[in-house]
Amino acid sequence: MQQRFALGDLQGERTIVVGGAGFVGSRLVRVLLEHGASVTVVDNLLSSEFENLPIDPKLDFVEGSITDDAILTALPDDARFVFHLACYHGNQSSIHDPLADHENNTLTTLKLYERLRGLRSLEKVVYAAAGCAVAEKTDGPAAATEESDLVHIDHDSPYSISKIVGEFYSSYYYRQHGIPVVRARFQNVYGPGEVLGAGRWRGTPATVWRNVVPTFIYRALHGEALLLENDGHASRDFIFVDDVVSGLLSCALDGQAGEVFNLATGQETSILELAERINRLAENPTPVERRPAREWDRSIHRFGSPGKAKRELGFEAAIALEAGLKRTVEWTRGELPRIEACIEKHRHLLDS
Repeated sequence: MQQRFALGDLQGERTIVVGGAGFVGSRLVRVLLEHGASVTVVDNLLSSEFENLPIDPKLDFVEGSITDDAILTALPDDARFVFHLACYHGNQSSIHDPLADHENNTLTTLKLYERLRGLRSLEKVVYAAAGCAVAEKTDGPAAATEESDLVHIDHDSPYSISKIVGEFYSSYYYRQHGIPVVRARFQNVYGPGEVLGAGRWRGTPATVWRNVVPTFIYRALHGEALLLENDGHASRDFIFVDDVVSGLLSCALDGQAGEVFNLATGQETSILELAERINRLAENPTPVERRPAREWDRSIHRFGSPGKAKRELGFEAAIALEAGLKRTVEWTRGELPRIEACIEKHRHLLDS
């Protein structure tokens, strides 16, 4: 299915990307620039690297937090699109430091929306929400999470709490102040561009081993055992980064303000199957290593329903898991020196 949005609509448009130096944000920024948009990126580089961004005269980079009043005041008043992707990455870091999570997940959203009140140029604000914040906590068979599902009060981490609070604020500022917010609920995003160890130390080894796909690929390429918590029994909905960027643009150009859309494949993949696929693609002969389940994680099986986004936006994920993993393995092989350098920044803390 072809997306309904026309990328030519971005030509010359002033766009703000908060968290634009991150894994997803930097890919979005490149697409925006390629299609003629002028982009202001705000990023404090807490979990990202400046080198992720291209050098382009249409790009204005501001280093710092969107909670900084001086940065907020200096934001362009003629922005047509705003993408709010900043967060405190991710569950384990938030469990270690809930106050840092609040500062970088919850307060960022509230202060940004206060600044955007009254900006008449705004066509759309897209908030990056999290599928984990609405998924049922179950170890039994999972049903695809719909956008209409009720939100559970029981959460596994401050990260999950802050992401759903961000949705509450998005809905409130749309209803109360007319900010044209669309919420885009991510599933498990993977793909080229995610650098292990990017940013500053955030208190735990999850600073480096930040997501399952890049961690598995890195270890597989080094001939190491892939560590399977809970025997790899858990399952997730893995969506390629280019598909997520396409979904974000669909939300911006075709999404109705006040609505929420899953950016999902609708396909459930076990972590064991993921490990087997990656070991095969990376030609890693080392058997997996089975470990106990993570004590904090009770959302064992989850995946998102893509139906609403397909019906209302014309958005449908295009990259199958096998093809996406192959591209990610190839990218990681070529970027190993850069990835190793990022990991090495944290070596003394990782090994302590």
